[in-house]
Amino acid sequence: MDQNALSLFVEIVEAGNLSEAARRLRMSRANVSHRLGQFERGLGQQLLRRTTRRIEPTEIGLRLYTHGCAIRDELQAASESVASLGQSLQGRVRLSVPSGYGQLVMSDWLVDFKRAYPGIVLDVMFENRVEDLMREEVDIAIRVMSEPPQNLVARDMGPVGYVACASSAWVREHGLPAQLDDLRNVPLITSAVHGRQLRVSAYLGQERHEVLLEPTLISENFLFLRKAILASLGVGIVPDYVFEEELRNGEVVAALTEWRLSIFGTHMYMLYMPGRHRTRAAATFIEFMLAKATQSRDVAT
Repeated sequence: MDQNALSLFVEIVEAGNLSEAARRLRMSRANVSHRLGQFERGLGQQLLRRTTRRIEPTEIGLRLYTHGCAIRDELQAASESVASLGQSLQGRVRLSVPSGYGQLVMSDWLVDFKRAYPGIVLDVMFENRVEDLMREEVDIAIRVMSEPPQNLVARDMGPVGYVACASSAWVREHGLPAQLDDLRNVPLITSAVHGRQLRVSAYLGQERHEVLLEPTLISENFLFLRKAILASLGVGIVPDYVFEEELRNGEVVAALTEWRLSIFGTHMYMLYMPGRHRTRAAATFIEFMLAKATQSRDVAT
């Protein structure tokens, strides 16, 4: 079997369509299509089903893809082993982190990692959307959710709490919401999922309540939300890590503290594809970040 053709096939499956595969391989789409056709004719099997938007492996194609991944991973591991002899750890880690958690919490951890492993290239995207790791060329994603996807490996980085809060200046002038339903009657600052109604779940012991929210200021950028709350534009509902220091020193005041609030999820997870070879760089990064998350939880408690 032609190993180059097998590698091409694996790349096509992971890209999801011929155009994207051609872009990644820096080839023309026609060339990719021609080589794929030759590979299928040589095997006497249809490996991919074409649709108008994407391609999917047939049952035989899926089996071949699994073997192709294993071969690629073994070659990559062997190459890394040879390249790392007598050298510091090398490689690239492609990472996607939430805008708020990434900048307010993880940025210091990322700097510490880079200092410890200067030979590793960190490629960091700050975004909040949950993407298909295989299609988006991301090695690791950090996301807030209640239940991680079943098709991904999920490492728990700890619980995420939410706080309804306002600046001390706002509180002096307007007071704080005393009841859950009061959140409907204040200028509310928070994030939201595009196209969905925003609801906050609130727990008091075993009781669960839900309130439909109508924010007056919405953004996925938590640094902007933080600035708006500090500017006394209203009451914010944000993850507790956004205002840890300000809540301690009284610059920001929390409301409804007897309630446990949740909007987007209860835990922070590190997500990556199962079965895919993880480079030494990626494996080292994963354990480094999990250790940092554990240290952070220990300090908080």
